[in-house]
Amino acid sequence: MMDEKGVQKRIVRFIETNIDGRLSIENALRRVRGMSFMFSNAVVNVSGLGGKIFGELSDEEIKKLEDIVLNPKKHGIPEWLYNRRSDPFDGKNKHLTASSLELTQKIDINEMKKLKSYRGVRHILGLPVRGQRTRSAFRKGKTIGVKRKKQGGA
Repeated sequence: MMDEKGVQKRIVRFIETNIDGRLSIENALRRVRGMSFMFSNAVVNVSGLGGKIFGELSDEEIKKLEDIVLNPKKHGIPEWLYNRRSDPFDGKNKHLTASSLELTQKIDINEMKKLKSYRGVRHILGLPVRGQRTRSAFRKGKTIGVKRKKQGGA
């Protein structure tokens, strides 16, 4: 975003995230939670803004990028790039970003805990969920300590 004097903005607010204005558009989009490398490339290709610096974009170009990210289906981005395909609650393909992604992940984890599925139980116990070894790893923060025997006067 350029101000009246034509100076590049250092920090740009984009989808609930403060982004460094000196980055290229592709790298700046990846700073938003939920935006992958491939999805950011697709957004840049659809918008036609490739090769620019994020801080030099006008307000209209920023709004255009936000619209593409929030409504990817309307702009022809393929559904296999979305980060939430066939949502278990409504069955639709969605692309979630920022706080909506975090909230949805928390809801999913709480649902697993409530159902007491294997993954839910692992979340409850604070253990690894995806099958990692636990003998030597994941021990951080679990120690209780050992009490020493009092020194008696013998």
